[in-house]
Amino acid sequence: MRIRIVDAFTDRPFAGNPAGVLLLDAFPDDDRLQKIALEVNHAETAFAHPLPGGGEADWALRWFTPAAEVNMCGHATLATAHVLHTTGAHKGAVRFASRSGVLVATPQEDGSITLDFPTAPLTAVEVPAGVAGALGAEPRSAFDTGPNVGDLLLELADEKTVHALTPDHKALAAYSERGIIATAPAEDPSRGYDFVSRCFFPNVGIDEDPVTGSAHTALAPFWAERLGSPVLTGLQASPRSGRVRTELRGDRTLLSGRAVTVIEGELLA
Repeated sequence: MRIRIVDAFTDRPFAGNPAGVLLLDAFPDDDRLQKIALEVNHAETAFAHPLPGGGEADWALRWFTPAAEVNMCGHATLATAHVLHTTGAHKGAVRFASRSGVLVATPQEDGSITLDFPTAPLTAVEVPAGVAGALGAEPRSAFDTGPNVGDLLLELADEKTVHALTPDHKALAAYSERGIIATAPAEDPSRGYDFVSRCFFPNVGIDEDPVTGSAHTALAPFWAERLGSPVLTGLQASPRSGRVRTELRGDRTLLSGRAVTVIEGELLA
């Protein structure tokens, strides 16, 4: 099996979010997929195989963290589409059959790839008692992001507060299925982004995710309402950092970014 490491939501190596990508003839058993993901040890490893022609999707796609299979992953989908296009395994828009339904990835003339994902349904909830202490900042508001994303979205006071977070990751695990999205408006939108975020996912073995496509399906509707525009750019302010262009289209959200293959090799086991 060929295995590739791709940095997603970035135009340069060693930034954005790295994902393992394996193109297969068929999926092996779940235990083997999980062991490979643990060996790769990135936030996600994507496994894909081609489907028969004439159906609603072209490739089957699954995502695994080092600890668990997940329902949705934006950066590993972007990475997989990048591998398909750069290797010639697929041309044009590719339709992926996934746990979150059919997801479409479309290459653009500027070299970016646009993902068509379901918009996360946001439900306002009370800020949970104790979450401020675990996060290290007092949230202004809290939202459940629905089953596909599985996070608690917390609005913070400002961009500086998001950058300064030093959370207790073990304590954060008690507050949602996957983890926490912390967000605030950009201090200076002239820098090329409209909002900032950081994502902490202790329940799936990821203390801090570098750049999270799935989280932006919740961030897009959240900030579109507050900033008055369906088209926005988010900066995920992790140490590796990355930007995601979002476009809200009702129950669908378009996520756009670039990707770079940094490692290619052979899986021997």
